[in-house]
Amino acid sequence: MEADTLVEQEEKVDAEAPAAPVQQEVAPVPQEETEAKPATKRPKSTAKKTRTVELTLTVTGTADGEWQADLVHGTKRVVQGLVISAAAVSRAAKELHDDIAGGIDEVIEAARTQHRTRMEELEAELAKVKAALAELSD
Repeated sequence: MEADTLVEQEEKVDAEAPAAPVQQEVAPVPQEETEAKPATKRPKSTAKKTRTVELTLTVTGTADGEWQADLVHGTKRVVQGLVISAAAVSRAAKELHDDIAGGIDEVIEAARTQHRTRMEELEAELAKVKAALAELSD
């Protein structure tokens, strides 16, 4: 006498029937959680980090051809109002870049022209003073 219970009969049917695909709902994982956990740990780099230094060099010139330099390291002023020659400014600009040198050379040439004009005026005035002095000596 074989008495099958309902549970035993379902187990026999499940075992004999082909397995139907089972669909399970997977709750989506928020991206924040996946990004927060690194998948693998990277080994630390052995390369040395480049240390940057902030230096600000300001070169100012006047139309008269007078040049000054200021140097700031970070927030500390290292040099202020250092008088430098126009020739030194021109050489330094040529060392840096042709575009920089071109702009500075224009300013220096304008100062040269202004000084030549002033020199010619002074030479003319000197000639007048010499002539007046010569008349008084006679």
